[in-house]
Amino acid sequence: MPIAVGTKAPDFTLKTKTADGPKDVKLSDGFGKTQTVLLFFPAAFTSVCTQELCDTTAGLGEYAKLGAQVYGISVDSPFAQEAWAKQNNIGITLLSDLNKTVIKAYGVVFPTLAGMYETAARAAIVIGKDGVVKYAEQTPTPKDLPNFAAVKAALAAQ
Repeated sequence: MPIAVGTKAPDFTLKTKTADGPKDVKLSDGFGKTQTVLLFFPAAFTSVCTQELCDTTAGLGEYAKLGAQVYGISVDSPFAQEAWAKQNNIGITLLSDLNKTVIKAYGVVFPTLAGMYETAARAAIVIGKDGVVKYAEQTPTPKDLPNFAAVKAALAAQ
């Protein structure tokens, strides 16, 4: 079950891979400035995750108009994420939770992906400028996509 709405969002610092090398992204750096959408996804190079992140990339302008920064988070390495993003033209900042601390803090752990290992569940979390969770959804299965209309409604309500 994902983190409860009304909860202060747990802060984190995760790695992203840029053209200049790995870079730290700290969640709380956006507090007071922008709303944040965290899209947790199970694994790079999988069909549903690729669809979700490509579709979201195509709609980044809508999120910007709503005053939101969007991050994709998985337990993949930043190097795998970078290769996947390049291959699929994914324009969202991807963050690596290789140690699985953030998926645990947000309560979005999927216990066994394809019977192999623990990953992020598919989930969407909206965090207001004040650092408080405004919307939280974990999909019933990794094959289901989040309710993006509800995500955008939560952003618009700010």
